[in-house]
Amino acid sequence: MSYEHIKVWEDGPVTVVALNRPDKGNAISKRMAEEIQAAMTAFAASEQKCAVLTATGTKAFSFGADVTEPPELWRAVPNVGWQCDKPLIAALEGWCIGGALVLAMMADLAVCGAKARLYYPEAKIGLTGGMIAALPSRIPHKVAMELMLLCRVFDAERSERVGLVNEVVPEGEALAKAIEWGKEMAGFAPMVLGGIKRMVLDDILPRGPSEQWALQGQRLAAIRESEDFREGGAAFREKRPPVFKGR
Repeated sequence: MSYEHIKVWEDGPVTVVALNRPDKGNAISKRMAEEIQAAMTAFAASEQKCAVLTATGTKAFSFGADVTEPPELWRAVPNVGWQCDKPLIAALEGWCIGGALVLAMMADLAVCGAKARLYYPEAKIGLTGGMIAALPSRIPHKVAMELMLLCRVFDAERSERVGLVNEVVPEGEALAKAIEWGKEMAGFAPMVLGGIKRMVLDDILPRGPSEQWALQGQRLAAIRESEDFREGGAAFREKRPPVFKGR
């Protein structure tokens, strides 16, 4: 499958999905969010063992949502826009802003280059999608509130110290480190990795209101787009009993 705003390739058992609008700071457009969702859904159904979410260039992982072409950001968010029990690693270089921070936050592991900067400025802008509210379940409460309410910029070292990322590497080496981790986990028991991840997501980490809304919306959208929905409408118009197939 060809993509316009992302690049996808395989490095052994690891699938790499890279945001690819470097001239726009890898801002997440409507099309990009849809492509991330499609690529990650394909990865989930594949024989690949691990995925890395990254971006081209070192200036920015992403400046966040593209205000000129607003995305349905939930489509790009791990374990919201797509479901997968396989490990997902975020590899960050440069700026990670707004909605892009949500993507990194929701990954299972994260590594960043030494010049990475994490920033959530929505309180200064006057708009939020609300998914960032899950941050206090992933890092200490007061630290999360500082990032969200005071709009502080966290450099790479502090991001590692508070648990936003697992490791800081020299600039430009985040992707290589993430792929290294992915290949390491590819040799582990998939059922154990998947079971642990699913228990954490379903039983340990709480889901915020925006996350729950997006998940319910996705389920309802699947019904609206199903063959059964079309069959029900056709049967009503044709005054006959519907023949549903569960798809």
